[in-house]
Amino acid sequence: MTTPLAVIILAAGKGTRMKSDLHKVLHPIAGRPMLLHLIDSVSALSPQKVVVLTGAGREQVEAAVAPLGIGTALQAEQLGTAHAVLQARDALDGFAGDVLILYGDVPLVTAATMRRMLGALHAKPRPNAVVLAFRPADPAAYGRVIVGSGDSIDRIVEYKDADAAERAVTLCNSGLMAARADDLWRLLDRVGNDNAAGEYYLPDVIGLANDEGGSAVVVETSADEVAGVNSRAELAGVEAAWQAARRAQAMADGATLIAPDTVWFAHDTAIGRDVVIEPNVVFAPGVSIADGVTIHAFSHLEGATVGEGAEIGPYARLRPGAVVGRKAKVGNFVEMKKAVLGEGAKANHLSYLGDAEIGAGANIGAGTITCNYDGFLKYRTQIGEGAFIGSNSSLVAPVSIGAGAIVGAGSVVTADVDADSLALVRAERQSKPGWAKRFRERMAAKKAAR
Repeated sequence: MTTPLAVIILAAGKGTRMKSDLHKVLHPIAGRPMLLHLIDSVSALSPQKVVVLTGAGREQVEAAVAPLGIGTALQAEQLGTAHAVLQARDALDGFAGDVLILYGDVPLVTAATMRRMLGALHAKPRPNAVVLAFRPADPAAYGRVIVGSGDSIDRIVEYKDADAAERAVTLCNSGLMAARADDLWRLLDRVGNDNAAGEYYLPDVIGLANDEGGSAVVVETSADEVAGVNSRAELAGVEAAWQAARRAQAMADGATLIAPDTVWFAHDTAIGRDVVIEPNVVFAPGVSIADGVTIHAFSHLEGATVGEGAEIGPYARLRPGAVVGRKAKVGNFVEMKKAVLGEGAKANHLSYLGDAEIGAGANIGAGTITCNYDGFLKYRTQIGEGAFIGSNSSLVAPVSIGAGAIVGAGSVVTADVDADSLALVRAERQSKPGWAKRFRERMAAKKAAR
């Protein structure tokens, strides 16, 4: 029988080093708030309850987690991590099972590592607590995990309270912990604040468990997985680590990245096999790329779906609602928004396609735009299969161009065009010999008279 699981996520810190009006845990990594990255990993464990501890900026955090059905608890005073966890007790009233304690600003912890922690909690001799530890390149001011025999923890010492020998230890406390609910609440009630900071430290439960004749064990992971975010620089570092891992995964899955360090993925980017991605391509959220697609340099895609064998860019922009069909082409300086480009259709240069549906095999000439907005409402443009739209044409929506129709270059189309017909919408040419010369002379005289 699976033991019930509750998860407590600490997110009550003020985050003053971020210097931001946005709550620290809501700053994005790969286009998604870091707190939601963590919650996504937690959801893989199917917890019975999740509680997010809030403090300063609580309204922002509550609004972010409410749609997920996640409850919150308030830490009105910042008296330390043990005090913070205690604020979740009422929200977990009556819960009997395992409790996993995480931090909202440590967003990259995987579900696999959480499972390892829970597994260690139930392994013989069934310790009272499990601590996740790591070995950073620079231990700096992290608390040190002092290990006894095997993986048993003798004590955890905060850097401020550690002596020289303890500071020489390289195994550091991530702050993440697993414990059974009854053990956790009992031990937390005994935590005091007789330390250099005058705070109630969560790691003190380890010493208290040992004093009772119980035990605690350590599970070790990589420093990258438990990297915390307290500043913009640390946010950038965590983003870089996430991106590096995602690029490696994309290439392992069969995509070619010409210059991997210049490609930026979103948390939900889906990439098929045999996709070629040239330098300086950015994927914002909501992008799906089918097999065999080529994305040329300096393209930006968001909320877009690209079909098999299609070609994008260079310098293309696909905005939300853009759908590029199989073997279609979106060329340089072409922008699409809420538009469908049918199979084999082409928009090769300098075009804007908004609120439009373009049929298979259609050709959109350079400089063509769909005029979809009148300042108040949006309107759609329909272009049939095999239609040819000449360069520098403006299609004033709502308007329909029939299948196989041809729109002459430079046309401003304000009415529907029948299938297989030719539409020429241009002013009649007028030629006035000498007019330009006389104009220049007249304007030069005006200027000289001033």
